[in-house]
Amino acid sequence: MSVGLDTQGIKSMVETQTYPAMLWEKKPDNKVYCFLCSWECLISPGKLGRCQVRQNIDGELVSLNYHHICAANIDPIEKKPLFHFMPGSTSFSVACVGCNFQCDFCQNWQISQMPLREHRIDGEAVSPNNLVEIAQRNHCQSISYTYTEPTIFFELAYDTSRRAHEVGIKNIFVSNGYMTPQALETIEPWLDAINVDLKSFREDYYRRVCHGHLEPVLRSLRWLAKSRIWFEVTTLIVPEQNDSEEELRDIARFIAEELGPHVPWHVSRFHPDYKMTGIGGTPTSTVELALAIGKAAGLRYCYGGNIPIHLSESTHCYQCGQTLIERWGFSIRQNKIKDGKCPSCETPVDGVAMDWGV
Repeated sequence: MSVGLDTQGIKSMVETQTYPAMLWEKKPDNKVYCFLCSWECLISPGKLGRCQVRQNIDGELVSLNYHHICAANIDPIEKKPLFHFMPGSTSFSVACVGCNFQCDFCQNWQISQMPLREHRIDGEAVSPNNLVEIAQRNHCQSISYTYTEPTIFFELAYDTSRRAHEVGIKNIFVSNGYMTPQALETIEPWLDAINVDLKSFREDYYRRVCHGHLEPVLRSLRWLAKSRIWFEVTTLIVPEQNDSEEELRDIARFIAEELGPHVPWHVSRFHPDYKMTGIGGTPTSTVELALAIGKAAGLRYCYGGNIPIHLSESTHCYQCGQTLIERWGFSIRQNKIKDGKCPSCETPVDGVAMDWGV
């Protein structure tokens, strides 16, 4: 469901193009050091950071996209994907243009790469209070900062998430994981769940395909494993790029041993987009192989993504095998979890409010 931002009762903020940025410090010669994301840009006066939406204006760092929401929709929580956080609930999803990656396969490149490709920032000004009002009016249990990278509209996400918590609404990031520890520490009190893309387990892939680096993502995941934030991991499998059995085993082993066997792993099927239209879609058999590798590594919950009506979308008890949540696409047909446990063997089911809505 799409939410029009000009509907009755939604008020726009004042027409300003900048907003004071967070997580930066002054440097000599009027330069600024931005430590919001792991690029840690040193920005000269008048220049932009790598994300193209943060600018040094007279020695002050400002956000250029705070007042430019480019997408707003009511989504099932499963679309994030989050399968172990209030399953069956709905989330108000919002985005601003920009990204700190330039993934060659990006499915939302029209908005994520707009500042870089078109040198413009489109969107509508909507205040945090109004965003929370929209979520309330549409009976959403959470607000998701998604579609593009939430780190690059951190100020809006931060202000909105604080207001959301005041009225009992949860907050979710769908992220590439390229934020700094300082950014994670800043948002932690207000962030309830996050899905992090672990796009590969090879530095070469990150540099060549995503135009980023692997280690900062691993650092963020290790940080999350020690935090109170519920998190799940997604890997998009691209044929002939990151689909070797060795690499899939490395990812599964990392999640199981360093993050925890309770962390859900979503393995998604690639379909051609943006700069990778010449590559075919991922065979279903490759996704099924990855799921088997994940289970062999000791992961309790492995899911296939972008495969319509596939058995791997459902949640099963990792002890007795009982089907606990039967999913059909992004909808739930049946949820058998009672008091957070499997009804057959009473094994606790990892997650947050797993019997929500039952």
